[in-house]
Amino acid sequence: MTLFPTAPPAAEAVTLAEAKAHLRVDGADEDALIAQLVTVAREHLERETGRVLISRPFRLCLDDWPADGVIRIDCGPVRTVTVVTVYDDKGDPAAVSLADHLLDGEGRPARLWLRDPTPPGRPLNGIEIDFIAGFGASGADVPDTLKRAMLTHVAAMFAVRAAGSVAAEAAAMPAGYERLIAPYCRRRL
Repeated sequence: MTLFPTAPPAAEAVTLAEAKAHLRVDGADEDALIAQLVTVAREHLERETGRVLISRPFRLCLDDWPADGVIRIDCGPVRTVTVVTVYDDKGDPAAVSLADHLLDGEGRPARLWLRDPTPPGRPLNGIEIDFIAGFGASGADVPDTLKRAMLTHVAAMFAVRAAGSVAAEAAAMPAGYERLIAPYCRRRL
């Protein structure tokens, strides 16, 4: 199973203005850095929670259909399934009908059931499922708790910034961050 976004988000869950207000930064000298920190905080939060903050398209590639017929999608919330494609042994694509499909996009994991899926002929990644996942198109659709977690993470990274790149910065998780994101995390034993 391979899961990846097919396009970046159109916006960030926290705007530059919101981040600057939280940091109490007035000038524009640090804007590029703060924008990078917002992106890093969102990416980290999405990895930790499995939740997509701003809606965007994704693709899930499978080798075969699950034995129970229920496809589990490990990111969400899944808003809609746009297309399901199955490849035959020659690599030719065929669209799978989405008529009568069932989607539990809010589930953890999200679940998809298709009535009559065609078996794939290609042994690896013979099935592609394209879908839209995310809370909504803007930060206004993102739960305030997750936005607060992002802002505290941005503030912690901003406080320990150095002259190097954002990627080379020391990891800094602020106090209370884990408690803010805990209701959105799916923990496994």
